[in-house]
Amino acid sequence: MSRILFLGDIVGRPGRQILHQRLKEIRQTRQVDLIIANAENAAAGAGITGKLAREILDTGVDAITLGDHVWDQRGFGDEIGSLERVCRPANLDSTCPGRTHLIVSGGGFRLGVFTVLGREFMKVKAGCPFRAAEKLAEELRPQVDALLVEIHAETTSEKIAMGWMMDGVATAVVGTHTHTPTADARVLPRGTAFITDVGMTGPYHSVLGREVEPVLQRFLDGMPRKFTVAQEDVWMRGVLVDIDERGRAESIEMLAVPDTASEAGL
Repeated sequence: MSRILFLGDIVGRPGRQILHQRLKEIRQTRQVDLIIANAENAAAGAGITGKLAREILDTGVDAITLGDHVWDQRGFGDEIGSLERVCRPANLDSTCPGRTHLIVSGGGFRLGVFTVLGREFMKVKAGCPFRAAEKLAEELRPQVDALLVEIHAETTSEKIAMGWMMDGVATAVVGTHTHTPTADARVLPRGTAFITDVGMTGPYHSVLGREVEPVLQRFLDGMPRKFTVAQEDVWMRGVLVDIDERGRAESIEMLAVPDTASEAGL
């Protein structure tokens, strides 16, 4: 049996810091073979840089996925091609730089990883996530022992539909983007672990990782404001998936780990 950990959207410095504080311990105590993390909000809550990607990988993350904020940081399009363990969403235009998927090894098995963007209520133009996932899964399955598909989407219906389409094809289908963990983690009938959204790795005394007051005031009066990354009540959120020798999911378990300050009650 192999075990993978998928971590939800890493938000800003607080999200990066908790990886430094707790990830090595979690890997050892929970006997994790591979760690995958979405890090599209790692740079001040919007996008990522090459420097921050390498910092996150140095904490013990084996592969980084991205989402609709992939190009938010200036110059990242020039950097992404040199980052061998980072992939951008697979259903962006084919001319976009960066890898559409990754194959990472650990615990004696090879895991294929890719992300597709949903299209409902999303601003980034992307191809059909369902067709893209179907095509890439067909290409990758002969090369890997297990396959993890991330759907970075706004609507629960789009994520759930992806889970059902990939049941029996992917080992796991995990949803990200909305930063709020859902309570529907389960193994689908044909052996695919699924959850609509794994939540975020970042500050939960917030509105989706940002300071509460400016977001609230924007809702009240509609005036533009800077949404600063919050700092308090930081948690690492994700899911642990156990995989059998056939590449099917045996179980999926939600993971919620506080930072050291929160755990100490400070």
